Amino acid sequence: MLSNRIFLLFSVFSVWALFSIRHIGADKEVVNKPVTEDCLECLCEAMSGCNATKICVNGACGIFRITWTYWRAGGSLAVPSMDAVDGDAFTDCVNDPHCAADTIQNYMYKNAQDCNGDNVINCKDYGAIHKMGNLQCQRDLPAIFGRIFFKCLERKERETPEGKNKSN
Repeated sequence: MLSNRIFLLFSVFSVWALFSIRHIGADKEVVNKPVTEDCLECLCEAMSGCNATKICVNGACGIFRITWTYWRAGGSLAVPSMDAVDGDAFTDCVNDPHCAADTIQNYMYKNAQDCNGDNVINCKDYGAIHKMGNLQCQRDLPAIFGRIFFKCLERKERETPEGKNKSN
C-alpha cells in the first residue's frame, strides 16, 4: 500500500515536473511559484491521499480538492488544449496535476500570509490557506487534515539533507 502511494506520488509529480516548462491557459503563464514541490505533495496527500481519479467531492475536485471559487481566484487556468471560457475548463484544470498545481501557485502568490503568527510565510501557512481559505487561515485546521499534512511535512524535512543534518 505504501509503495503504491509512493509510486502514485512519484507519477503525478513526475508528470507535473515534465510539463512545468510552460503552461498555457487562457494566455496565462504562471511565473511566481511560492509553493515548493514538497509542500504541494503534502497538500495533495492531506486533501485526497493523492487520489488521481477524476472526482469531485462536495464541489471540490482533483488531487488538491480545488473548488470553483478557488480556481477562479487562482487565475481560471485551463489545460493547454482548452480555453478558460470552455464549460469544462474548471474540472479539466483541477483534475490535471500540473494545471491544479499552477492554480495553487497563483492563489498562494496572491493570498500568502502568516497564518500561524511565526513571522514566516511557509508551507504551514499555505496548508492553512489551502484548507481554510485566505480569510480564515488563522483558525485551527481540521484534525485529520492537520495530522496528515504535518506528518508529511515532518517526513519531507527528515528526507532533506538539511533535515538529516539536524537529526545528527
